[in-house]
Amino acid sequence: MKRLALASAISVLAMPALASDITVGFAIAQSGWLEAYDTPAATAAKIRIDEINANGGLLGRQIKWVEADTKTDRQQSARAGLQVIDEGADMMVVSCDYDFGAPAALSAETEGMVSFFLCAEDVKAGIQGVGPHSFSGSVLAAVQGATMAEWSHAKREARTGYVLLDTTIEYNKGICTGFDWMFPQLDGTEIVGRDTFKNDDASIASQITRIKALPEEPDVIMLCSYIPGAASAVRQIRAAGINSLILNGSAVDGSYWLDATPDLSGFVVPVQGSIYGDDPRPEVETFNVAYEKATGSRPASSYAYPGYVLMDLWAKAVERAGTLDGAAVTAELEKMKGENTAFGPRSFSQELHHQNAAEMQIIEITDGKPAAVDSWTISQPVPLDVLLN
Repeated sequence: MKRLALASAISVLAMPALASDITVGFAIAQSGWLEAYDTPAATAAKIRIDEINANGGLLGRQIKWVEADTKTDRQQSARAGLQVIDEGADMMVVSCDYDFGAPAALSAETEGMVSFFLCAEDVKAGIQGVGPHSFSGSVLAAVQGATMAEWSHAKREARTGYVLLDTTIEYNKGICTGFDWMFPQLDGTEIVGRDTFKNDDASIASQITRIKALPEEPDVIMLCSYIPGAASAVRQIRAAGINSLILNGSAVDGSYWLDATPDLSGFVVPVQGSIYGDDPRPEVETFNVAYEKATGSRPASSYAYPGYVLMDLWAKAVERAGTLDGAAVTAELEKMKGENTAFGPRSFSQELHHQNAAEMQIIEITDGKPAAVDSWTISQPVPLDVLLN
């Protein structure tokens, strides 16, 4: 009897310890205005987690997640970051916006932990503003502006441009930075004027007066703004009889705001993928269907996509590193050059944890209906010194 008991004890000791789950901490806005951006991207990240788990997990372990609400508040962001660390997070996902995601990301950086901004498009949401273990899952705003400059020049023969900047947030400035960098490099181009406004301005009448005072209507207006200010500006520009092609960034992707601008035409944005079922890459529509299955509706904008991308890239880096160690995973992420994802290739380096070039789908609104009309990759990456300007 004693021998049997001893044999059983030895057998138990010889069994490998069961691996614990890997924990992803979401320190994101679940309330406040930023929730509209964070929730779709976080949902997309969780869809990728579920896919990874269904295929055997990561390093042979399942991935779970914990969450803390930043309430779209900077101080609460720092507390949320500390909370998910206390709950055992092995990596951290933070809010789409740099200003509101950085306090949580800095908590991760202190721990030497990899953090990913869900969809931040300011270069500071990474090495430059947080530290060496911080990344973003999205494409820089400057790339969006540069894409609009080069595409409109090549495909719509744009030679004159007017820059209208909403100075409210850094994202808007990034879009205009990219346009200002790229457009003057192109043959026969000229920026014929520029102006500013604030997102909550009730009227941009004085700015419109200055556009109408130009000797000729500009070929394009580079409007660097977001909803609701962007919708108001577009409505006023068209009501004034200005027919220039209006360009913007990805922040105004989606049809949810078009009731404010009935029968709008000549409005173009670059996006990472089309939510409208017409993306040329079947993987994008596969994701749209998966998102609808998970939530009951298709993505309202392309800002869901970076969440899926970041989780895919992080998991690949973990598998290659063979560990969750932040430094080792960062090193693998920085080796990625043209890494394939469902939304196009992605690259990182020791100098930049963002995309300073990417294939963008071109969405044009005609008679109130958005549709993918083209795709474009800028001919040269946006230089780091431009991004830091």
